[in-house]
Amino acid sequence: MKRYSIRLLAAFVVCIGLGILFGYLASMISDRSIDRFDTAIIGAIQGLETPWLTKMMQFITMFGWGLPVIILSIGVIVHLVFILNYRRQAFLFFIVVGATPLLNIVLKAYFQRERPMIHRIMEANGYSFPSGHSMIAFSFYSILAYILWKNVNSRNGRKMLVLVSGFMILAIGISRVYLGVHFPSDVLGGFLVSAIWVISALAVFRWLERQRKMV
Repeated sequence: MKRYSIRLLAAFVVCIGLGILFGYLASMISDRSIDRFDTAIIGAIQGLETPWLTKMMQFITMFGWGLPVIILSIGVIVHLVFILNYRRQAFLFFIVVGATPLLNIVLKAYFQRERPMIHRIMEANGYSFPSGHSMIAFSFYSILAYILWKNVNSRNGRKMLVLVSGFMILAIGISRVYLGVHFPSDVLGGFLVSAIWVISALAVFRWLERQRKMV
């Protein structure tokens, strides 16, 4: 009981800390003090532009939004429900991933930041902050890694799971900057918001699981 309370408190403290960081980032965007940082990072990443890297980034970025994510999500839910019999975990996955784009729409409508116009490799509509691809990538791959953790018993297997998930999240975020459709601060903001959302959802999920076992 004591250990559980400490974990719950730790999750709350982490979420508060991440929320403060997001608020500070938003304020820097508002007063444009983040502009120099954004410009420097964009220059460094887009300075690597080559035809093959552009094709790779266009491929990677597809796994952060739209039809590919929907297809993957359906596959994950079907696998969790009908093969692993993880019905509650499937519901957790559905809630976390499904609510993320809705949260992104609300935040973008509130901040209304225009997209960068420095060097646009591909086109994108709507507002810029926070990055929807980054938010969905973080929610999708982090919650999937958490759920699949139970099926991986070896230490090396779990390390690989974390590395692959981390790579996909970071690669999708970088792809948005490389393709010229987001500022780096958009990506960072997306990661922060989704981290708060995922940690909060997991805390509630664990609490409900504990209450179910105590009945």
